Amino acid sequence: MDYKLLLGGEWIETGDWGEVLSPYDQSPVARVAQGDEETVNRAVEIAHQVFSEGGLPQYRRAEILDRAADIVRERRDELAQVITREAGKPIKTATVEAERTVDTLKFSATEARKLTGGTVPMEASAAGVGKLGVMLRVPYGVVGAISPFNFPLNLVAHKLGPAIAAGNAIVLKPAGQTPVSSIKLAEILIEAGLPDGWLSVIPGSGKSVGNSIVEHELTRAITFTGSAPVGWGIRSHVPDKKVNLELGSNAPLIVNDDGDWETAADKAQIHAFSHAGQSCISTQRILLHQAIADRFIERFVANVEGLTVGDPMDPGTDVGPLITPGDRDRVKGWIDEAASGGATVLTGGGLVDEGRCLAPTVIEDPNLEAKVWCEEIFGPVATIHRFSSFEEGLAMANDSKFGLQAGVYTRDIGNGLKAAGTLEFGGVLINEVPTFRADQQPYGGVKDSGNTREGPAYSIIELTEERMVTFQG
Repeated sequence: MDYKLLLGGEWIETGDWGEVLSPYDQSPVARVAQGDEETVNRAVEIAHQVFSEGGLPQYRRAEILDRAADIVRERRDELAQVITREAGKPIKTATVEAERTVDTLKFSATEARKLTGGTVPMEASAAGVGKLGVMLRVPYGVVGAISPFNFPLNLVAHKLGPAIAAGNAIVLKPAGQTPVSSIKLAEILIEAGLPDGWLSVIPGSGKSVGNSIVEHELTRAITFTGSAPVGWGIRSHVPDKKVNLELGSNAPLIVNDDGDWETAADKAQIHAFSHAGQSCISTQRILLHQAIADRFIERFVANVEGLTVGDPMDPGTDVGPLITPGDRDRVKGWIDEAASGGATVLTGGGLVDEGRCLAPTVIEDPNLEAKVWCEEIFGPVATIHRFSSFEEGLAMANDSKFGLQAGVYTRDIGNGLKAAGTLEFGGVLINEVPTFRADQQPYGGVKDSGNTREGPAYSIIELTEERMVTFQG
């Protein structure tokens, strides 16, 4: 099926088509019109024009987002199938993503209704006597958004929902592998009443479309989710703009000897391998107290070996393919490299389902400099190391350039508080795996993992700026 791109309020063909392939069997899924620098320039100029002509009142933004959420709920199954076809995400997991998108849009509508500034106590100093001070929150104007492939509907909603709620116009570049979900969401927002010009969706290459969005003089804020090198490169390239980055990680799970290791092993089975590990907070580094390590490993490996791998459209599938054959081969190479360096592959490590998928893999004792340990693997791989004291486990978790979310299992509230104060991460989850996320929570990282917080209540602050107004009495 062919899909046009959205330029202002018009669906257009450009004469240049990008093919979307099934990650599972490389069969054609869709053709999508591709944009270029000229297309981006037109989209940004239209967005700037409609914004300059007068903003959308808060109640209208909220109504649009509420209607869009209702439509997504009605079309949940259809949208889940779109996600599965283009991203290779198992259908049961894609259905959860579609359901979460409803929440993301509803929370965005709530924030649109209650967005406000505040008063400033001017008479707290002698200079302010007789003045009334008001701080307003105002939209930037045109926001450029760049989204990843792994959550092609919900992470796009996390870009568009808060940006619309804040009163901005948006130009979106969806991931090249998964543009159809973005197009479907744009169709829904227009059906829900979003006026022409407030949203453009421009598929295309990062070099032409992505760079043009970032560099255009009229895009005043950029919101990007993706790899750390690309994200920090954007920020350094446009230091005069607001650049919000949600980047990668190699999320640690710390299981202490006083923790519920059985529950941790059961949850890690799911959250190390959901969507073939292609999540920024996929459980990648598992740190086990030596007193419970053998029992955890026995249970965890048995759980992993019980996962069903294969066709993502099959309702029984737990783990599907990686997004491209190249990514499959990269991850396989990292596993082989770790094994050659002395690590033990406890299960998996090879290709299954006629080579379409990589088997869920558990690796014990990789070299601390091995890619599977210190980099973001973005594949169905979990690694294990042991520690002898809780403090050592915390230090091992912190020994990373990333800092998105960490999970800790302990029944000792003192240890929980110690972890919360010691772990250098944007989120510390006590008695939960690091892969948990609620769409209303503040979500984001430190160090190489980013510089912002998402979740509609937090994104809307990032996508507005403060304006101080004083009145002389």
